[in-house]
Amino acid sequence: MFDTAEITLRGGSGGDGAISFRREKYVPFGGPDGGDGGGGGSVVVEADPRVNNLLLFRRKGYYRAGRGGNGRGRRKHGARGQDVVLAVPVGTVVWETDGDSRAQLADLTQAGERVVVAGGGKGGQGNVHFASPTNQTPRIAQKGEPGEEKRLLLEMRLIADVGIIGYPNAGKSTLLAAATAAKPKVASYPFTTTQPVVGVVELGLETFVLAEIPGLIEGAHAGRGLGHDFLRHATRTRMFIHVVDGSSEAPVESMVRVNTELGLYDAALARKPQIVALNKVDLPEVRSRLPGILRAFADVGIAAAEVSAATGEGVGALMASAMRMLTEAARSEVERPVKLFRPRPRRESTAVHREGGTFVIRAPGLGRMIVQGDPNSVSVRSQLNHQLVRLGLDRALRNAGAKRGDRVRCGELEWEW
Repeated sequence: MFDTAEITLRGGSGGDGAISFRREKYVPFGGPDGGDGGGGGSVVVEADPRVNNLLLFRRKGYYRAGRGGNGRGRRKHGARGQDVVLAVPVGTVVWETDGDSRAQLADLTQAGERVVVAGGGKGGQGNVHFASPTNQTPRIAQKGEPGEEKRLLLEMRLIADVGIIGYPNAGKSTLLAAATAAKPKVASYPFTTTQPVVGVVELGLETFVLAEIPGLIEGAHAGRGLGHDFLRHATRTRMFIHVVDGSSEAPVESMVRVNTELGLYDAALARKPQIVALNKVDLPEVRSRLPGILRAFADVGIAAAEVSAATGEGVGALMASAMRMLTEAARSEVERPVKLFRPRPRRESTAVHREGGTFVIRAPGLGRMIVQGDPNSVSVRSQLNHQLVRLGLDRALRNAGAKRGDRVRCGELEWEW
C-alpha cells in the first residue's frame, strides 16, 4: 500500500520590480512609473476524497509553483505565479522533515481541507517606491524574493470508527467479510492481509466504518513485522474490536501482548475502548475449553464476546455492541480543536563585516536591489548610499571602520561608499 511518500517542494520566486520612467508626448511631468513584481505561487496540499493512495508522489518527488511576473512601466504590476495544488487522501498527516527531525504541519481529516506548505516569494518593488523629493529619478528597484523550499513526509492514515486488531491469523479478515460487504484476502497462513481493508457495517438505519488493521506481533511498536506501517492507521479509530484466537494456547496472554504493543507505540491507543471477541468458538477443541477461557478473561476483568467469524455466530451481536459503544463515546466526547503553534522566524537582522578591503552588508531588502546602469555612477551610487542611511547602516559601517571611498557590497551589488 502506498501510504507514505517523501517529496521536495519549492514556492515560486517573486517577480522583479521595474525601473521605468514616464515619457509621454505633451505630458509635462514625467517621473518614475516602474510597477512591482508579482508574488510567487505557493504549493498547497489539499485533502481530496477521490484520492485513495500516495502512489503519484512516489513517482514524482519534486514540485515547484509558478514564478511571479516582472513589473513593467506605467505602474503595471507583474502577474502572480500559479499555485500548485497537491491532492492527497483524506486523513493525510503532513510533516516537515529536516534530517532525522520532523514537525507536523497539518492533519487533513476533512475533505477540502488545505494547507500552504511552501509559500511563494514576495514580488520586488518597482522604482516608483524609491522616489523622494531629493531623489526624483530613482534608478533602483528590488528583485523578487525566492520561494520557500521544504522537504515533506506525507503519511496517510485511514479514518474509521472501529478498528479490528489482533494477532496474525486470528480471524480478523473473516470477521470483516462477515460483518460488511468488503472482500479482504482470507487464507490459513499469517500476514495474509498486507494492507488495511475498510468496510461499512449497516445496522438498521445506522452505519459505521470498520477497518481491519493487519496483524500485530511482539516488537511491532519498534517496526518489527509490519510494525509502524500499520500501527499509524490505528490512531484514527475511535475504538477497537480485539479479535483473539480461541484455539491459541493462551488467549489472554495474546490479548495482553497486542495491547502492550499498542501502548508502546502510542499511549493514547491503549486508552481507546475495546471489545474483546473470542473467535473460532465453532471449533470442537475451542468449545471444550470455552468455560475455562471465559473464566481466565473474567479474572482480568474482561467479558469476552463469543463469535465465530467463519459461521457468522455472534457477529451481529458483536456489531450491535460496537454501535452502542460508539454512541456512548460520541456523547462523552468534547470536540476540542487542535492548534499547532509554529512561531514565525524573526525578521533577518542587518549586519556588517569586513572581507579584505570590502565591507559586506547583510540586509533583507537591500540585498535584493537591482540598478539601472553602472552602480558606480554618481547618481546610482548616491541612491544606494541613501538607502544605507534610511536603514541605519551608515552608522554600522562607521562602527566597522569604513571610511568614505571604501568598497561596499550587498548581495550582488558592489559600489563605493
